[in-house]
Amino acid sequence: MTVLVGYVPSPEGEAALRAGVDEARLRHEGLLVLNTSRGDAYADPRLAQDDDLETVRRDLIELEVDFDVRQVIAGRDAADEILDRAGSEHVSLIVIGLRHRNVPGQVVIGHSAVGPALNVGVATKRVEAPTRSSNVAEQELQHCCRVNELD
Repeated sequence: MTVLVGYVPSPEGEAALRAGVDEARLRHEGLLVLNTSRGDAYADPRLAQDDDLETVRRDLIELEVDFDVRQVIAGRDAADEILDRAGSEHVSLIVIGLRHRNVPGQVVIGHSAVGPALNVGVATKRVEAPTRSSNVAEQELQHCCRVNELD
């Protein structure tokens, strides 16, 4: 069995990768890191560059995880690619990173990236990138106010 991580070069993708490594170790399974793009845009921030994928490979080697990194540019939605791989690669868990959304954003946009995964009978883990703690934000705000007072 395999843990599949839907990877994008972003904080959310890094969070998914970390969670995927933890799950693969916990389950004693391999890790499949999948980066997809429809290939229909001149610039796609979800498409990992060679340097991004090399960094992922290097990190996973250091972590001594059994892994495979694949990139698919096929003109299909990422969710469709992930679901196809989940069905053909004996996937026990799909891990994806989601942007943090406030409650109204969740209601309006929802978690459309996860919905289809529930239909394949594969467990799905959704992770969010860590947010800055309120203490850090408060300290930055206080610093900003002190700087403005000096002007």
